[in-house]
Amino acid sequence: MSSAFPLPAPSRFRGRIGRDARSGYYAAARRYRLHLALSCPDGLRIAVTHSLLGLGDTLPVTLLPAVPDAPGGGHRALRPLYEASSHAYAGPAVAPVLSDNWTGRIVSTHAPDILRDLVARFGGHGPDLRPHGVEEELEDVRRLCAEDIGEAAQRAGQADPRTDIGTGIGTGTSTGTDIGTGTGTDAAARRDAAPATLLRTLGVLERRLAFRRFMVGGHITLADVDLWVALVELDTVHRHHLDAVAVDRIADHPRLWAYARRLAAHPAFGAHLDLDGIARRHHAHCRGEEAAGAAVRIVDWDAHTGRQRPEAARRTG
Repeated sequence: MSSAFPLPAPSRFRGRIGRDARSGYYAAARRYRLHLALSCPDGLRIAVTHSLLGLGDTLPVTLLPAVPDAPGGGHRALRPLYEASSHAYAGPAVAPVLSDNWTGRIVSTHAPDILRDLVARFGGHGPDLRPHGVEEELEDVRRLCAEDIGEAAQRAGQADPRTDIGTGIGTGTSTGTDIGTGTGTDAAARRDAAPATLLRTLGVLERRLAFRRFMVGGHITLADVDLWVALVELDTVHRHHLDAVAVDRIADHPRLWAYARRLAAHPAFGAHLDLDGIARRHHAHCRGEEAAGAAVRIVDWDAHTGRQRPEAARRTG
């Protein structure tokens, strides 16, 4: 499996921040706290958005260990919040979490809602990351990143090794059953089509960047946060389960990866990139076989975030 962490369960807590006191949860400085693991894509998206909006003094953040440290998954530090929010809660105490300091309970664990509320309820003095009139376009990019990059890349790492990543046509079959997603034949077809889906999506985004610097409009929006995190995960996690030819074809989108490097140099993006944590989380949960693509790195993320690897620091220190 090429995911850096197990696929999340449906969000148990879906509270929203309203406009005023009549809504129950309303925006107030330092009333709420974010609990994030930067090794998790959702945590990274929220951390970048939080920094872009300049919410450090308004909405504190607690950073969690890169690898969940509780039996069965989840974080020990979040257990009291979950138990206070749901009687006899027995599931994993997973991140991200938006908690309410006044009640000691969880408001939300649903990352898309948390992101929207950061922008709509706390981001009044920051950049407009969700401009009016383009909400549908932002949602389209979010869905594209989640399904046609993230999920497709994960399936591509499970595809028949004889699949041609340029066409998505496999020469083998699978007789296993994919529970909850249809027959074994359907599941095999989706896996073998995933490489083509991934490349087609990257091609669409590459062409889009020929005419603009950002995904939607003329400045950074939530679409750029979503895409940047998807590209980080593609290079730091999913390529480990692809062959070298596949990774070379993924890398052959110069505008897209130049865009990723440019955003990595932005303090609100690069400052939160925990490469070591992503690697440790990946190795802790991944059960898939490593392929030749693991050796074909696409972006030198350290160089573009202004950080040095430990061995380089020792040589120059």
